[in-house]
Amino acid sequence: MNEFQSWHNDAMGAKAVEALNKNNFNAVYVKTRQEAIDHVLSLIDPGATIGVGGSWTITVELGISALLEDRGHTVYNHNKPDLSPEESLDLRRKELTSDVFLSGTNALTLDGKLVNVDGAGNRVAAMIFGPKKVIVVTGVNKIVRDVAEAERRIELCAAPINNKRLSRPNPCTKSGVCMDCQGPTRICNVTTILRKRPLAVEFYVVVVGEELGF
Repeated sequence: MNEFQSWHNDAMGAKAVEALNKNNFNAVYVKTRQEAIDHVLSLIDPGATIGVGGSWTITVELGISALLEDRGHTVYNHNKPDLSPEESLDLRRKELTSDVFLSGTNALTLDGKLVNVDGAGNRVAAMIFGPKKVIVVTGVNKIVRDVAEAERRIELCAAPINNKRLSRPNPCTKSGVCMDCQGPTRICNVTTILRKRPLAVEFYVVVVGEELGF
């Protein structure tokens, strides 16, 4: 990454974090993935149960869920391979009552809002109420100007890529953009905008000065 891109990442990250903190989230900006990993791990108490919201950032790019399993935590992750539909559904319900819920976000606005689209709604539900603590990790590539731009980002980028990742036979996996499909495998059913911190949860947002997730 060149110095100019790094400067811009820092500037956008700082602006988003300032807005998040004004909206009563506990937000920090870190420059690197390793700093993000270290910060997240420092927020999790020994013995805490962990829910993971199907996040590519958390599970694959940062590997935090595996690190927590190595530390001896019980980790509920409904996206593990070879789970039956019944097992996956059971894990989604357990994620809702975990001590700590880890997630990415589809978009973060410069005025400190988190915008997300879900299929079943389990991820966004856990971000709002249930777990005692929520930790969201996002790369600077998710930062957008406002809610309208967040929705465009989801339609043009996050939704098609996640459909492809999940092998859903939806039109966007061919077109590359949202087609507002109506089929039973559609994953864009529930949209949430967290304008302020939900009242009954400790909510942390870690903004990373690198590209993470989709």
